[in-house]
Amino acid sequence: MSGRHESDAVENLAALIRIPTVSDRDPSRVDAAAFVEFGRELARRYPLLHELERTSIAEHGLLVHWPGASDERPVVLMAHLDVVPVEGEWTHPAFGGDVVDGAIWGRGTLDDKGQLVAICEAVEALLAEGFVPAQDVWLSFGCTEEVSGPGAADAVAELSARGVAPWFVLDEGGAIAHDAFPGVSTPLGVIGVTEKGVTSLELRVEGRGGHASTPARRGPTARIARAVTRLDASSMPARIPEPTLELFRRMARRAPLALRPLMANAGRLGPVLARALAAAGPEAASMARTTFAVTTLSGSPALNVVAQTARAGVNIRVMVGDTVAEAIEHVRRTIGDDRVQIDVVEASEPSPVSPRDEAFELLEATIGEVFPDAVATPYVMMAATDSRFFTTICERVYRFAPFRMSKAQREAIHSYDEHLGVEDFLDGIRWYRRLIEGLPR
Repeated sequence: MSGRHESDAVENLAALIRIPTVSDRDPSRVDAAAFVEFGRELARRYPLLHELERTSIAEHGLLVHWPGASDERPVVLMAHLDVVPVEGEWTHPAFGGDVVDGAIWGRGTLDDKGQLVAICEAVEALLAEGFVPAQDVWLSFGCTEEVSGPGAADAVAELSARGVAPWFVLDEGGAIAHDAFPGVSTPLGVIGVTEKGVTSLELRVEGRGGHASTPARRGPTARIARAVTRLDASSMPARIPEPTLELFRRMARRAPLALRPLMANAGRLGPVLARALAAAGPEAASMARTTFAVTTLSGSPALNVVAQTARAGVNIRVMVGDTVAEAIEHVRRTIGDDRVQIDVVEASEPSPVSPRDEAFELLEATIGEVFPDAVATPYVMMAATDSRFFTTICERVYRFAPFRMSKAQREAIHSYDEHLGVEDFLDGIRWYRRLIEGLPR
């Protein structure tokens, strides 16, 4: 972090964590003042970055153009400034930005202000040194990622209008993951080369309703309950996409002896491995199949009233190789009840698989330089990111956050006690600096 103090970087992140930029699908419930304050604070703390050409995106997002020596292979570095609401009991205040026990605590440290600030720190330091990147660098900071809002699509539209065809795009996603696989102590630098599709459904049953003293059989609530139970007991066929096979091949030498032959021969033994993952618990199973999660339920507004309408929300993560249409048909066939209406709230197919060519190798090499103990590997990202919108203008879309994360930290994302180690944050800044410095001419 030449020319900049590490303590300043930590305080910058802490200050931005303290601004509660919580997004919501209903714009009327968003505290716009918090987003305005965040933008002002970002400009105050990174003045050189804000001297570059900037374009507002979706009101509170930002697209920044840093001209390089060449514009032939531009690069887009992404992050988002919005966060999810706070729930649960926190050890330290969720919007306190406390620095305790060698870590920065608060909502957004991992998802995704830590990454945004690490990018800004690296860029600001390089600008202060008069550094010119080999290729144009674009910074795309979204403000609606957590609600699948318009920010990313608007950024893509702006880049398209300018004729920018990125060489590669890098967003949040993977990490230097510790305790990522049972028996494997070596940290994995997992780079998402694709991500599952996201589809949300609402199951709905209409009925007459009435007084709870005279209930009819198989009313809306009972039918919804039966549909949920049937869906929970079913699953689509397990499959292992090629990036996951490569992940196992790269892990093989670090795996327990009993698992090494299976992992080393993952390509040939794919069906066996798929069945093993499907039976190994929810986290492992999600690597091998499309998943269905019932997330919301609603029925009668009162204990003594039979519901006229009962609803259940279903979130589907569509595995690479499956389609949205196949997933919806599975739901319809599994429920087997024409009285259950299925409404599609949102739908997106799995992202295309990005190549492991020179751009991927640059990410690998930078991981090896900053995190020499980690094994860099491709993987399929289970969650959705803004980067999926960029696949329309770029074939090399990758998902990686250059931070060490324990299993407990990964579980804290969208939960409680989200935190990022101070040294891990500083390593992330160094990683972005080396990535920018290493862009080929």
